[in-house]
Amino acid sequence: MNLFYLALITKIDIFSVSFKQDFTTLNIFIFMKNIAIGTDIGGSHISCAAVDLQSGKILKDTLSERSVNNQASADEIISVWSEALLSSMTKVPTEQIKGIGFAMPGPFDYVKGISYIKGVAKYESLYGINVTDAIAERLNVSEDFLIRFMNDASAFAVGEAWAGNAATFARSLSITLGTGFGSAFISNRIPVVDGELVPRLGCIYHLPYRDGIADDYFSTRGLLGRYKNSSGHELSGVKELAALALTDTLVADLFTDFGVNAGIFLAPWLKKFQAEILVIGGNISNAYSLFGEAFEASLKNESCTCRVALSGLKEDAALMGSAYMLDDDFWKSVQHALPLM
Repeated sequence: MNLFYLALITKIDIFSVSFKQDFTTLNIFIFMKNIAIGTDIGGSHISCAAVDLQSGKILKDTLSERSVNNQASADEIISVWSEALLSSMTKVPTEQIKGIGFAMPGPFDYVKGISYIKGVAKYESLYGINVTDAIAERLNVSEDFLIRFMNDASAFAVGEAWAGNAATFARSLSITLGTGFGSAFISNRIPVVDGELVPRLGCIYHLPYRDGIADDYFSTRGLLGRYKNSSGHELSGVKELAALALTDTLVADLFTDFGVNAGIFLAPWLKKFQAEILVIGGNISNAYSLFGEAFEASLKNESCTCRVALSGLKEDAALMGSAYMLDDDFWKSVQHALPLM
């Protein structure tokens, strides 16, 4: 074989190997599963959107929302959820979608994906149903398509720890003040649900406070109930109550009292957990100007120096946290916590 021919073959072979390597790299780049569908299941709605797991950004044009009749049949509820999910999924390349993460209210088996909601006025028709299987069947996805679940308050807190105001802090407590009193203690983005530093189940809504539990006091129900008891009038929501604060001293005092008591209640747990920041979300947080000063003064009076921040992500926090379940390292780290949520 002459030297020219040998050199030509060698160059062709090198080019072939190089081409195969470049094509493989290109193929990996094109088909990289870097998109997760973050999903927030509310009491009467579903919100979902595609989230880029690399950049930590919600792809805003994929946001999909639907109202849900929470008293409807299981079939109807699953249909509405699937419709919203498909709306988001069809706006990104299918081959890039790694799976779906659900921020789901409980009681729920977050490991197996089975709903045990009962005794409350929402989603009772889903009791005992494997939501994972039901959604997978409606979406007609492959067997290796990932569908994961986490408590909604925990998802909110994880979202804040990943991409929100708690992102630069190792230890945080995030709370949602709304229909209920949601909370989650976070250490290095992982919910802490057991141990001496947190209450049972890693949440605080069930802890005794005054004549009931914290959820009775630090919630929309609690605020509106106290207003009704004092005034004899019934209001539809906190927004309506807040609008009266500038002209009604009774309402102004209610919010001040709310802030003072929130500080008294939260301070011991913030100090015990050594939380570096408290992030506040939920509808009541929109009225923070009416109780924030009293709340922060109350924390200081309890010798609690933890930073306080309102959620900048707001409703997006739960979408971010639910999508983050598709991060493999996070999913491995959170496994032990899921059964206790």
